[in-house]
Amino acid sequence: MKPEGKVTALLPWLFQAHLLGRARRRRPALEDPELVVDAPALEPDPALVDMAASMVSGDVVPVDAVTATSAEDAEALSERQPANEELPLGQAGGGDGHAALISQAFIDALSTGLFDPKWYQATYGLRFATQREAFDDYLRKSRFAPVNPSPRFDSETYHRMYMDVFHAQQSPLQHYLLHGRSEGRQHAPATVRWHPRQIVTSSVVLGEAASTLKVALCLHVFYADFLDRFAEAIARFPIEVDVFLTLAAAEHEEKAQAAFAEHPRVRALHTRVVPNRGRNFGPMLVEFGPQLGEYDLLCHLHSKKSLYSGKEQTQWAEYLIEYLLRDVSVITRLLNAFAEDESLGLYYPTTFWMMPAWVNHQTMNKGFMQTWQRELGLGPIPDFLSYPAGGMFWARPQALRGVIDRGWSYDDFPPEPLPNDNSMLHALERVLGPLVEHRGYRQLFFYPPTGQFTTDSGYITASYHGRLSNHLASIQAHSYISFDVFDTLVRREYMVADYAKLKLGKQLAEQGRVVSARAFVKLRNEAEASLRQRANFQGDVDIVAIYDEIAERLEVSPAQAQAWMRQEFELDLEMIRPKDEMVELFNHLAASGHVLWVISDTYYTRDQVGLMLRKAGVSAAYRLMVSSAEQARKDNGSLWHKVKQDLSAEGVQRHLHIGDNVVADAQMPGDLGLTTFHILHPRDKWRALGFPEVLVGDEALDEGEILKWGRLISEVGRNPFIGE
Repeated sequence: MKPEGKVTALLPWLFQAHLLGRARRRRPALEDPELVVDAPALEPDPALVDMAASMVSGDVVPVDAVTATSAEDAEALSERQPANEELPLGQAGGGDGHAALISQAFIDALSTGLFDPKWYQATYGLRFATQREAFDDYLRKSRFAPVNPSPRFDSETYHRMYMDVFHAQQSPLQHYLLHGRSEGRQHAPATVRWHPRQIVTSSVVLGEAASTLKVALCLHVFYADFLDRFAEAIARFPIEVDVFLTLAAAEHEEKAQAAFAEHPRVRALHTRVVPNRGRNFGPMLVEFGPQLGEYDLLCHLHSKKSLYSGKEQTQWAEYLIEYLLRDVSVITRLLNAFAEDESLGLYYPTTFWMMPAWVNHQTMNKGFMQTWQRELGLGPIPDFLSYPAGGMFWARPQALRGVIDRGWSYDDFPPEPLPNDNSMLHALERVLGPLVEHRGYRQLFFYPPTGQFTTDSGYITASYHGRLSNHLASIQAHSYISFDVFDTLVRREYMVADYAKLKLGKQLAEQGRVVSARAFVKLRNEAEASLRQRANFQGDVDIVAIYDEIAERLEVSPAQAQAWMRQEFELDLEMIRPKDEMVELFNHLAASGHVLWVISDTYYTRDQVGLMLRKAGVSAAYRLMVSSAEQARKDNGSLWHKVKQDLSAEGVQRHLHIGDNVVADAQMPGDLGLTTFHILHPRDKWRALGFPEVLVGDEALDEGEILKWGRLISEVGRNPFIGE
């Protein structure tokens, strides 16, 4: 996951997290496993509109006419660039109603230079007969993909600023020319957010080896209208394919036959009507798993929809269909790449651009991930990882050995309804990338903004590049702001949370109270876990109760155990250091009149946390909520319910939470519709920078390793932004 490129941070992660938080809602019914119901309409953030104005004035780095930033990139671009001939204009006028408006937009786009046909086809490796054909291609794709019409207009920025345009599934430039310009809406120049490295180049002309590939197209269809959508997507497919189709209802069979049985690109059609079990993975694996091993490549897609204010949303699905199935240039280059390089094992486009950066994470699936790790014999999997978010991909069947050839039954999969996250299927989606790499293959990604293939997985943390000043305006737009404590406002000098316990254990071992320092850490953590289990994991426990439990286990007086408790806290307090930029932000916000809360999942008491914050330099007034006192936790959502109730009681409309834990500080509050700003944990930043994997397994409690690496990781993570 080493990101080697540079990024100009454009928009705050909090806006992305806000979108996903509103979008993630409980699936409405057992019979609709692929349907997501979204929340009421989002209003554009005024701070983002102001930010766009600064972009136009030149405060961000625009792309130039050639997006390549190195000799390697330039060579890659020239490899796929069509001949530089002048394109004829094409249909520029005529028609009535909507057609006339589009023609008007086309002429305006050319005359203003906001659409550059030659730049567009060169950047995205496409060929068009006319300028109007190129414009129509942009209009279609820009409804769901971050493609730009020229160096003068950034489509993603416009969609992020004006969510009404995104949810209406309108092309950004079309909206700007027909409506936005007269409404005073802003636009920004095209911006390079991430420069992929390790570019993979291949010809836009199908090679002989690629033409002979045996390909299985695996489609799971819950919504019947996707049958026509998939059939149309392969109308210009470079080679013939065998279609393996699983249908959620028998009444879809007739339509499936009509769509695919006589399709010119379909060599053979296999259909099955399947039960509602295993979502999109189960039917493919149960019905066709053994057969798929006979193919050179398989492509897996499924129907995917969401609802927003009663309107069907298909942008994510269209994005995946485009770059997995429909874009002829992409698919031709993809087939050539797989034919030419046997080390490539898995392909998918980079994560849908409207998802928050933290979606590239194990999230709350760690338990199920560990099960898959054991069953597949995989090594450690980092928290942030590249995987096909949405469950659609291309793969070599042999790269998926252990999954595709397992011999599945529907009973192997959990019954519906499934939660939004935290199931073996959510973990299976995430384990595909690590599995392929474990088998000795590489992952291949397509980055739509630059039209490039790459094996660089740096996109998963690209949104964390930049500096605090990039986000200050949007943070300040919220009247109430809450902060996490550990690894957000404060850090530990040696990073390892259990180091204070280890140091105390070392002292107790010298006194003959315990066998070893590690044995004490184990005892200390088992005592905490036992108290949680006895309480049926309701509420939370505090450090006082933990040491009362230790007193019983070690048969010492409660007073003696409480003295040890104070020692543990003092050892931890001694190692507390500020995250300077975050503490400065906290104090600045207080001076600016913001109402500040501090919210932490911790066994420490409220007074103990207050001492840590004071040592770190937090000098402003704040409300402090700690799980041990509130008897509710962030990581299971119970504390966030209380926070939301309190905000509602106070009539707060604009609240923002800032924290480093993906589940506790981003996913859980996001599920409740709260706005979040996720920052990197020191260990995640360390990994994103490509530093070695350290302090894992037994090393995590090796004092020599802690002293060697812990301070380095803590110092690297002092500032949560990459490249600051």
